[in-house]
Amino acid sequence: MMFDYLDDLENESIFLIREAFARAKNPVMMYSMGKDSSVLLHLAKKAFYPKAIPFSLLHIDTLFKFQDMYVFRDMIAKKFNINLIKYTNPDLVKLEMNPFNFSSDIYTDIAKTQALKQAIDKYEFDFVIGGARRDEEKSRSKERIFSFRDAKHSWNPKKQRPELWDLFNTEKNNYESFRIFPLSNWTELDVWQYIKKENIDVVPLYFSKIRPVAIRDQKIIMVDDDRFKLQANEKIKNMNIRFRTLGCYPLTAAISSTAETVSEIIDELVQSNYSEREGRLIDSDAPCSMEKKKVEGYF
Repeated sequence: MMFDYLDDLENESIFLIREAFARAKNPVMMYSMGKDSSVLLHLAKKAFYPKAIPFSLLHIDTLFKFQDMYVFRDMIAKKFNINLIKYTNPDLVKLEMNPFNFSSDIYTDIAKTQALKQAIDKYEFDFVIGGARRDEEKSRSKERIFSFRDAKHSWNPKKQRPELWDLFNTEKNNYESFRIFPLSNWTELDVWQYIKKENIDVVPLYFSKIRPVAIRDQKIIMVDDDRFKLQANEKIKNMNIRFRTLGCYPLTAAISSTAETVSEIIDELVQSNYSEREGRLIDSDAPCSMEKKKVEGYF
């Protein structure tokens, strides 16, 4: 019965990917290297099999992803012969911005939000497909599957288009665009069950391993490279950790865990009672932080 439910989710997502492609002039799929991106890529391959995926993948590179994520990204692009566009906001390099010397909200705006808007404008993408899910966070729970963005890439949560009976209003003017979320109705547990069922490759950071960490504000932060800056009274120690969500490494907290396989991760999630997004420090910059970011153009 579990697989019947996953088949239903798979069919819905494949339909949405094909629908977006059919309506778009120049579509692109976001690729963050996370588990949701891995599932979305797998679904896109299924949607157009035996032909290749008919659009590019876009990675917004903040320059501070985990090293394992970069290795995984390049491996997947080569393995599946994917046209992968890597884009970094030039201001990020020019201003030498990093998550240690700049507040997380300012850094995230430049490194992610502004970078995404620049990339969409540069390549003139009109339909941007991504792996966000409604169960992740409050503002994402109220967003449409075909989410309209104005010419400034802004989202208005109070002016969303109705979506009834799989009917989508995708009319737009020049320079306006849509964000498409084929995994909207999936949960974190669904994602991992599907990964197990389909034997999908994911970044090794999702699996428990002894790794160097620092405890900061009661959060477990992995020391991923020599750019990490210890604060007063902080010491590096080794712990058995893994990640439920992946972002920029100084802004992503790990969890203490011994789950070394997909089956063990599923068992762990069944007993969990808090969201994976608790590991994303940027979500708690301010009240309604994620919704504010999305209004400004964050994915």
